[in-house]
Amino acid sequence: AYKFRLYPTPKQATLIHKSMGCSRFVFNQFLVRWNENYTNTGKGLTYHTCSSQLTQLKKEIDWLNEVDSTSLQNSLKNYGCLFTLLQEAK
Repeated sequence: AYKFRLYPTPKQATLIHKSMGCSRFVFNQFLVRWNENYTNTGKGLTYHTCSSQLTQLKKEIDWLNEVDSTSLQNSLKNYGCLFTLLQEAK
């Protein structure tokens, strides 16, 4: 593996921090929604369900539009992989 040291400009550093914060927010939002849905129905949420809900969430929370949507989608994919692995482990 290669390691690279990055020297971002202040503007780039701000965008990196915003992206990380928004990704963490999205992951935690859908973790709560998954837990609520699982408690009520016994089933979790699929990636596709979460993806459509993310679109609605971005309409409700303006600052989620300040970052690249790819980072938010990757949060959902990581979230989906986590619960897929948990389901398979049972």
